Amino acid sequence: MTNMNIPKCAAIEVRQLSKRVADAAGELTILDQVDLHVQSGETLAIVGASGSGKSTLLGILAGLDTPSSGTVSLHGGDLFALDEDGRAAFRQRHLGFVFQSFQLLPHLTALENVMLPLELRGDKSPRERAAAMLDRVGLSARLRHYPKFMSGGEQQRVALARAFVAEPPLLMADEPTGSLDAASGAAVIELMFEMNRERGSTLVMVTHDRAIAALCARTVTMCAGRLQ
Repeated sequence: MTNMNIPKCAAIEVRQLSKRVADAAGELTILDQVDLHVQSGETLAIVGASGSGKSTLLGILAGLDTPSSGTVSLHGGDLFALDEDGRAAFRQRHLGFVFQSFQLLPHLTALENVMLPLELRGDKSPRERAAAMLDRVGLSARLRHYPKFMSGGEQQRVALARAFVAEPPLLMADEPTGSLDAASGAAVIELMFEMNRERGSTLVMVTHDRAIAALCARTVTMCAGRLQ
């Protein structure tokens, strides 16, 4: 394979990526030789049926899961040349991730949840930056609330604030409206795209909703572990 067709400003380069796991029948192929190139600043939606492998692909792109074979390069660096600690450090500095189930720490307030990625990388004034970001997502009155006292839409806005607060060049979102009602989901999506446009980051989103996918500049479809 040559480099002729790889974008010069690629944020993400995936080559021959496969993921196989053992099951009762022997071996199950979740991803099958996936190739994907995403340019810097691009917005990309990955769509497909449940079980098609799209969330597994996103998890590997973020270094949250490991492939069986193939390579993932983020801004020219081989993600899996790093060990687990190295990948975690990379995420702290370069990547924001929005989970369907929010993944907020229940013992931390909204403010503390958003401060956390800044504190982990040693930023100055994390409290001020986190408070400003929560104000940006309309939660300035909820800084001291714990997740259990917040609605699903509010929790997802906290998760968005946490993902964006460090101004990462890469943002990934896995079914970000999957746990929300229609009105809350629409508000979260509008906010996510607005904030992404302001920062010019690269966005890769997994969704089953074609209307949401249509908001991205490009859409690819995952079917039985392959991109179509």
